[in-house]
Amino acid sequence: MKATADIYKPSHLRMTITETFPELISLKKANNKEDFNNLTLKILSSLKKYVQERLATLSNHPHFSRNKYSADDIIDQLFVEVYDNIEEVQKADDFYLWLFKKTDKLLEDITVDEEFDNFFNKNIDDFTKDERNEMEEQFSTDGDGDLLMLEELDDISYNKNDYTLNHVFIEDNEQQYIDQLDRKLDDNKIQKHIATVLKQLPAPIQSTFSLFANYNFTPTEIANLKQITTVSAIHLIQTARISIRDSFIKNYLNPNKP
Repeated sequence: MKATADIYKPSHLRMTITETFPELISLKKANNKEDFNNLTLKILSSLKKYVQERLATLSNHPHFSRNKYSADDIIDQLFVEVYDNIEEVQKADDFYLWLFKKTDKLLEDITVDEEFDNFFNKNIDDFTKDERNEMEEQFSTDGDGDLLMLEELDDISYNKNDYTLNHVFIEDNEQQYIDQLDRKLDDNKIQKHIATVLKQLPAPIQSTFSLFANYNFTPTEIANLKQITTVSAIHLIQTARISIRDSFIKNYLNPNKP
């Protein structure tokens, strides 16, 4: 099992992206588009896994066009967002969170568009003009992950995460579970089991836990990114953690299990 003494210690991905910010700003000011573009593409390629995870969630939605969008499409749009709006970032330490917020906004926009188009294509004739206007306003403003159904991660994503038992068993009295599971399971089985449990949980819980475990965001940063309270972010992480913990105990540590 991979040890993680401090789950909030900045990840390599976060540090790499943060360190590129001053150079990107300098290149933008110097109007050096070629070097700016090359450096931007380099850091955005590291977000492709996150985009693939989110698209896998969206593709399970009954009204989402499965083959209409690709991770490369989102990265291309994100590239434009970075070039046009990087000056919004006040300091290097904010750049990592800013990139994820921009990514989520792009994904949110296509989710709302898909929901809107599907709903109105099927039902527009069944409502009065006032009802249509009211629903259009609602769809245009309510685009968060709570509209999504359960996520089905692609099988290839199982072994492309950074989940460890330290993300699940965080209480002092739970170290015994880590020790026992560490003796029974290798990293691959641990990660696959966590991903299997997560895909059965509602999408907001999945994405929040992924941001926490895979991308090194704190609950406060997740709250900022998702525009929820820190308490809500903690609750979503805890819900995922408890579900995974109970599944490990039931499946691998239950003395009555044959």
